[in-house]
Amino acid sequence: MKYAIIESGGKQYKVVEGESVDVDRLAVEPETELKLDQVLLLVDGDKVEVGTPTVSGISVLAKVEQHVKGPKLIVFKYRPKKRIRVKTGHRQTYTRLLIEQVGKTRSEKAPVVEKPAKVEKTVATKKPAAEKAVKPEKATSTNKTATATKTEKKPVAKKVSPASNTEKKPVAKKSTKTDKK
Repeated sequence: MKYAIIESGGKQYKVVEGESVDVDRLAVEPETELKLDQVLLLVDGDKVEVGTPTVSGISVLAKVEQHVKGPKLIVFKYRPKKRIRVKTGHRQTYTRLLIEQVGKTRSEKAPVVEKPAKVEKTVATKKPAAEKAVKPEKATSTNKTATATKTEKKPVAKKVSPASNTEKKPVAKKSTKTDKK
């Protein structure tokens, strides 16, 4: 019997020609052929090839059948004597692969599935601010002093109330019980 141990999504799977296997969801459309190069072990009858970490020159050709959901898992959080009960569910998504060939592949036109590239955060660059259009001032008169007084603001003098100028009278001290003897 010919089989291989492959790695997909950080997990290891035993694959046999003609059988299907469910792996973690891959970003590939159904009815697409894949070439899986992460072969860790290949067994062909009595011949065993072990990779360090992968077997070179060996790959697995698979066809994506469909994307499926796994069984529903119930998550129940419970705190005794505190009236805390939280019940939630989860269904994992998988990709079902039909293994067509194990060993040296016959076609090179199938896309190679590799580890997903790290997503780099792009820093949004600031767009240059639009320059403000300067409006020309309308000259209604030819007198320079008249236009200068319109644009300049004069400081406003604060008004002083007459009550604030008077001196404050000293306040008589209130007597307390400790003062009387």
